[in-house]
Amino acid sequence: MEKRIMKGNEAMAEGAIRGGCRFYAGYPITPQSEILQWMSWRQKEVGGVFIQGASEIESVNMTFAARCLGSRAFTSTSGPGFSLYQEGIAYWVSAEIPCVVACVQRFGIGDGFISAGQDNYWQAVKCGGNGDYHLIVLAPNSVQESCDMAYEAFELAEKYRHPVCLLSDGTIGQMMEPVVLPEMKEYGLDDLDWTISGVKPGEDHKVATDVTYFEPVQEWNHKYLAKMRKISEEEQRWESFQVEDADVVLVAYGISSRVAQEAVTRAREEGFKLGLIRPITLWPFPSKAFDAIPETCKGIVTVEVNMMGQMREDVIIHTKGKFNTYAMTVDEPRIHTVDEVMAFAKEVFEGKDEEEVY
Repeated sequence: MEKRIMKGNEAMAEGAIRGGCRFYAGYPITPQSEILQWMSWRQKEVGGVFIQGASEIESVNMTFAARCLGSRAFTSTSGPGFSLYQEGIAYWVSAEIPCVVACVQRFGIGDGFISAGQDNYWQAVKCGGNGDYHLIVLAPNSVQESCDMAYEAFELAEKYRHPVCLLSDGTIGQMMEPVVLPEMKEYGLDDLDWTISGVKPGEDHKVATDVTYFEPVQEWNHKYLAKMRKISEEEQRWESFQVEDADVVLVAYGISSRVAQEAVTRAREEGFKLGLIRPITLWPFPSKAFDAIPETCKGIVTVEVNMMGQMREDVIIHTKGKFNTYAMTVDEPRIHTVDEVMAFAKEVFEGKDEEEVY
């Protein structure tokens, strides 16, 4: 295996390449443009196809078409570009096409800022397009995980014939760290029986479209719900740090989880029993992780780089409201410091903070 110093975005792009990606379409937008830049020369090296779309809408639909034809197809964007992707992604789901999309999050409403943030959680996790669906959502918190999750994403998507979203953030995407690159996977266009290819005279043509037009609606819906339940049960992933005796538990993903983990380490050195749950899958949300929280816990704090604490409601749902749950948020594009996280957690422990409801 090869070891390099790379940016998170570059490592994600290379992880996808080594995982068999041979088609990429995308449109430049900060802070994810390094993915597009990396793909522009690497796809040529590996015999793949790179297209800079005229827009996000064009890019998401070209990704759909390439995946239907059998290529492991990948696209990436950020912020308002992810908004433009939503109709296309919903069609991926309805046609059972296992594309992979990366959203490297920024901060702010509408066009927002080009600064790093965590403002796409609701869009990624709660179905940003039309209909009842979830994406499988993986959240890296390092350059290594950016690579590894992209490397795995296509096989995870193909396992369930369901799209996967890599929900990074601008800080993870832009930081540089050592990364061990995995071996190249070889993947054939005709390896899966649902992909579209030429047929012999007299054989039925394959069709890739909204499957509810070709199957009884209720039958398809029951099959889809069973798949969602299976993913929810079998694919929950998380890391826990000193939760079993914690007086306050932090919940954080991406760059926020790195700050939160250091806060746990320092708090423990001071005798303050702080713990951390880091969701690795944001959907399925790792509800099983919260079973380890002791009855004596004084509260749970989500640490997020957004204004409204978008993950807080999922924590409340998956703990069934058992613990007071707080969101530590920001009103400008910046990351919390370790000292701020510790101070907030101590206020929760002492009963000085109030839960906010939006």
